[in-house]
Parts: sequence; structure tokens; C-alpha cells
Amino acid sequence: MKRYEIMYIIRPNLEESARKELILAMNAVLTGQGSQEVKVDEWGIRDLAYEIADFTKGYYVVLNVVAPTEAIAEIDRVMKIREDVIRHIVIARDEA
Repeated sequence: MKRYEIMYIIRPNLEESARKELILAMNAVLTGQGSQEVKVDEWGIRDLAYEIADFTKGYYVVLNVVAPTEAIAEIDRVMKIREDVIRHIVIARDEA
């Protein structure tokens, strides 16, 4: 398993309860695939460098996780499907 950093941006107009539910769902995808040490860092609403889907702001969330490649493939697939996630990136870090 490798250490990964995952950053994703949630639509800023999403209600707080729906946003919390989405963050928990993303974490559940990782833990359901055998990931460990899921650390969530919510940065909050910030300006975007450029407009994405008519939004100039977004709610940033950063995850630090030790995960198998299958879990990373699944979270990537799920984030591409979810309309509330307007952008995401996965970066591989050093070995766990």
C-alpha cells in the first residue's frame, strides 16, 4: 500500500448537511476498500484560480490516506460520477 494525498473541491452552494454526508461517503469508499489512516483536512470555501462549472468558489477537502491501488481507482471513479465534486486530484506520496 502507498500513501496518497487526495484533494477534491465540492460545489460551494451545497448545504452543510449534504456536504458532511458527501465527505463521509468519500471516506467510506476508501475504508470499504481496505484503506488505513484516513485523515481529513477541510480547508473550507476558497476562491478558485479559474471558473469551474460557473463557480468561482469551492469547498476544498484534502485527504491523507494509506491505500491499495484498487481503493484509489474506486475513489477516482466515484468522484468522476458525483456531480457535487467539481474537481479532484490524487497524488501518490512516499511508501507507507
